[in-house]
Amino acid sequence: MKKPAPLLVYTVLRLLAFLVPLAVMWFFFPIFREFWWLAAIFAALIGASISMIFLRTPLSDASARIHERREGRPVAGQADADVEDAAVDGSDHP
Repeated sequence: MKKPAPLLVYTVLRLLAFLVPLAVMWFFFPIFREFWWLAAIFAALIGASISMIFLRTPLSDASARIHERREGRPVAGQADADVEDAAVDGSDHP
């Protein structure tokens, strides 16, 4: 079976790190039903903390995958720069 994309795994885990605390606060603490915006702020803080502590490996995998994909692509302006460098190197002007 093919391993899922690291960016997809990291995204799903980050969403869960936000949505699970939000659901817990929403269903088990009635005050957060009235102040939904406060529950969202607390869930965001909890989710950020969880992701910094527990999701380092998925973040590293996703970052490495993005870096590999970026390194494999040719740079758009590189061909123009090579032509210009060749023209400057071939000229007799100092």
